Amino acid sequence: MKKHLFSVLFCLFALSLAARQTWIVSPAGRDDNEGTLKRPLRSIEAALAKAAAAEDAEVEILFRAGTYYLPATVRIEAVDFAGKKLSLASYPGETAVFSGGKRLFPDWKATEAGYWKASVDESSIDQLYIDGKKRVLARYPNYSEGECLNGTAADALSARKVASWKNPQGGFIHALHQGRWGSMHYAITGKQDTLLTYEGGEQMNRPSPMHPQYRFVENIFEELDAPGEWFFDKKEKVLYYYPLPGEDMRKTVVETAALAHILELSGTPDCLLKNVTVRGIRFEHALRTVMFPYERLMRSDWSIYRGAALVLENTEDCVVSGCEFTNLGGNALFVSRYNRNARIEHNHIHHIGASAVCLVGDTGVVRLELVDYGGRVSYDEVDRVPGPRSGAYPRQCVVEDNLIHHIGEVEKQVAGMQIQLAAQIQVSHNTIYRVPRAAINVGDGAFGGHLIEYNDAFETVLETGDHGAFNSWGRDRFWAPDYGQMARQTAEEPEIILLDALYTTVLRNNRFRCDHGWDIDLDDGSSNYHIYNNICLNGGIKLREGFFRKVENNVVINNSLHPHVWFEKSGDVVRRNVFMKAYAPIAVNGWGEYIDYNCFLTEEALRAARENRTDVHSVFGPLDFADAENGNYTLPTDCAAFRIGFENVPTDGFGVYTPELKKMAEQPEFPELQTGN
Repeated sequence: MKKHLFSVLFCLFALSLAARQTWIVSPAGRDDNEGTLKRPLRSIEAALAKAAAAEDAEVEILFRAGTYYLPATVRIEAVDFAGKKLSLASYPGETAVFSGGKRLFPDWKATEAGYWKASVDESSIDQLYIDGKKRVLARYPNYSEGECLNGTAADALSARKVASWKNPQGGFIHALHQGRWGSMHYAITGKQDTLLTYEGGEQMNRPSPMHPQYRFVENIFEELDAPGEWFFDKKEKVLYYYPLPGEDMRKTVVETAALAHILELSGTPDCLLKNVTVRGIRFEHALRTVMFPYERLMRSDWSIYRGAALVLENTEDCVVSGCEFTNLGGNALFVSRYNRNARIEHNHIHHIGASAVCLVGDTGVVRLELVDYGGRVSYDEVDRVPGPRSGAYPRQCVVEDNLIHHIGEVEKQVAGMQIQLAAQIQVSHNTIYRVPRAAINVGDGAFGGHLIEYNDAFETVLETGDHGAFNSWGRDRFWAPDYGQMARQTAEEPEIILLDALYTTVLRNNRFRCDHGWDIDLDDGSSNYHIYNNICLNGGIKLREGFFRKVENNVVINNSLHPHVWFEKSGDVVRRNVFMKAYAPIAVNGWGEYIDYNCFLTEEALRAARENRTDVHSVFGPLDFADAENGNYTLPTDCAAFRIGFENVPTDGFGVYTPELKKMAEQPEFPELQTGN
């Protein structure tokens, strides 16, 4: 019997191999080869053509090690692969690089000014890489790593500076929003005497004047004055570069970016692309997209470029796994419009210009298509039908075990994960740090149901303000800029509250740290959340006006709950949490459904809470954590917290778990406990 079973299994295994056809691609191959290991193809396009024409149900393309400079975006379309399972992967044990750039071979000449120059036959150069490292486009002030915008100056647009530039046309202005909510970017069109003319600044949905201090200019020839800087004269087609000490320009590898998108997995609403896997490939050298057309999203602070190095649109059951995304000018991955069951897993995303992973539906799926933050509509005109208008949004997708750091190198209204106009997205076991704004951002309440768990997010909101490591907005159909109007309408018609936030979003078992805002920030109107078993290392938990938020069994280090502008009947529940400080309320018009059975560090903090007629059964007492210096916030069983039903929160298991990623991932700095009043 066992022999018979083994024979059957062996036959099934052999049949599965026979049913899958494989082609090999190599930089040393030829497109008139068969695509075998000994006679590989050369181009991705040739391999895709063979795979599309094959009769096999499963087709696989393996790429030998090397860099594939793509002449155009690779587009995998549903019409070519209907009924097939397609896999694109690096050959086992090797790494293939898909480059959206090209290699240059400049004939460098040294100059007495210290920089080198060479004529190159290019119409434009967006980014420059020397020996694989991105170099700095000539700028004022000079690049200073670690500072906001890598260096800013109040006099960047001063008459004195402008007078020193012969022809600034083609330069750029980069500045923070006046409220430091993100960044705005402008193309310089020329100058009139000592006054610059420019256009742009549409990268945010809530624009403002430029910040008076946090600004800089780049791509101006006269500012080519520091090692590592470059400038390209488009008119004369001359590339200038100021070498770093020790660089021999006759031996360097010079590369540029040429494509905005490297790979697109694309179907249509009537013909979905299904079952495509991209595995183990490195994506590099995509254009900066900050000056491309932006799309304004539903009354959030965000406008967004709907594109990335890798784009999924109108797909089902597609996977991006074990890839690396680096040296990119814009977003790394964009899951756009209709997508079901996409998996973004085990990837390393770092040193990119914008966001890491965006999951954003079509703006037409909402039933109230207001995009302006201050946009007003009569409640009589609001559609009362719950949920989306169509299915053109990501749903039931998974983003798991990704290492994300050093993002937002160009634009600052970015996130490690940006979720908007989407439903039931699972974000698990990701490690995210060194980001200018949020690690994870949910841009609205349409349509909720997300599961955010076991993530490790720290060194967040480094260059902006008024934000959180986890951040959300809920500017849904019930929400209005006029608090009084909103309060009256929701009291009269509570059914309107959850027309968009259909499903409860869960935040559990995460570790968050934000030193420039809140660890968890539920902003304008965020509703229908369950927040439990999280460790908040610095900024505490903020709940602005919204409904039906349940906050329980969280450990909040050196901070507390920040209730802002609550409604009289918000339905909020806050219980069984450990708080080290007193609540920090702002304009609270009601204290929720149930605020009690919490544990405070000091009697003063508990007394302050009871002055607001909350926390009748709450307690206070010492918090003798097991090993706070190393992030173990386990409490002993005799702690007062256990008298109110608190249970210890697991203090490990956060972030990535793939051994290679875990080895590379950094850890947060654990704060010194503030045990005073």
